[in-house]
Amino acid sequence: MIQFPKGFLWGAATSAHQVEGNNQKNDWWEWEKKVGLKDASGNACRHYEFYKDDFDLARQLNHNAHRLSIEWSRIEPEEGNFSTAEIAHYIDVIDALKQRNIEPIVTLHHFTNPLWFAKLGGWQNKKAPEYFLRFTNKIVGVLSDKVRFWVTINEPMVYVYHSYVLGQWPPQCKYLFKSQEVVDNLLLAHIKSYRAIHSIYKKVHLPAPCVSIAKNMQPFMPCIPNLKNKIGTYLRNKFFNLAFLKKLIRSRTLDFIGINYYTRGLIEVKRWGLENLFLDVCSKNHSSLRKNSLGWDIYPQGLYLILMQLKKYNLPVFILENGICTADDNLRWEFICEHLKNLNLAMQKGVKVLGYTYWSLLDNFEWAQGFTPRFGLIEVNYNNYQRTIRESARKYSLICEKGAL
Repeated sequence: MIQFPKGFLWGAATSAHQVEGNNQKNDWWEWEKKVGLKDASGNACRHYEFYKDDFDLARQLNHNAHRLSIEWSRIEPEEGNFSTAEIAHYIDVIDALKQRNIEPIVTLHHFTNPLWFAKLGGWQNKKAPEYFLRFTNKIVGVLSDKVRFWVTINEPMVYVYHSYVLGQWPPQCKYLFKSQEVVDNLLLAHIKSYRAIHSIYKKVHLPAPCVSIAKNMQPFMPCIPNLKNKIGTYLRNKFFNLAFLKKLIRSRTLDFIGINYYTRGLIEVKRWGLENLFLDVCSKNHSSLRKNSLGWDIYPQGLYLILMQLKKYNLPVFILENGICTADDNLRWEFICEHLKNLNLAMQKGVKVLGYTYWSLLDNFEWAQGFTPRFGLIEVNYNNYQRTIRESARKYSLICEKGAL
């Protein structure tokens, strides 16, 4: 039996746009219509209405933590105008978790932006960190007595990569070199928000909160160990995995390191060139590993490798996302077990881990991939929104209950 420490946080994660439905005032909603996305978010899982039922299921499954996000465009639908009704809604959401003895882990930015913010240039605008800070102050001010864990920004480098390097997500800008401006604004937004959150708690004499980001990380590996691939691997680990984190660690604005882990990156650089070194991946399917339904390698050892790489920073770690989209629920259960074994192995080697939240509690809207990928512990029937607990969720609930695998 593999034992986890007392007080370890177990649960699952969601994000507002992916589960709530009808987030009509953000850039994703507009973009889905503009590009004619086959699977637009629409009603999503109707979690905005059914959150209490969903949290009942989480409690039934012995979860003692839940990661969620607050939709900025609901709170501030027009610039400088805050919705008292939507603030009240999210207070109710957090209260519903607390009433079920589930620790809320609250994310402030999970890929979506208010439409007004996007029209002002979004994260390219020099004022972006100030706009985000105003939102942070507003929402943290009303939730500080209910929330201990805050995640300012979800996967900043994934957001930059898809929106400003590949140009696949809104605002669909391809700026490999100019994308650094967006990175700098996201860094500053976190630093300002981190300090503001701590200041709010201090002012009202509350115990210090735990504030971080959710950093997507993956072990990068050369497809074939030639010089080009080795350099590409080194550069991606340095810039994609570590650069953002290191800047926040130097600014002393991380209370823990929030990690999202799914897969590894297999590097096959086609030719010498900066874009190739940073962007080329294996296209010939050299990997013999099993894959999820999106074609990502299943590589549980990678979680151990990442955690050991972070050990030197001497900060606690929280696994904020780790999950698999698959039609094979036995594979989902195996995925959870193997990742938890590697997580525990890193803990035995001295990495302090606060908790694990599986992605996702529910099947949901998986961004440009629509509703086809099924990540949920709980199946959602999108015809009638009925929830069905998967067998993997029941097995995971025993780990949550006993704190042991």
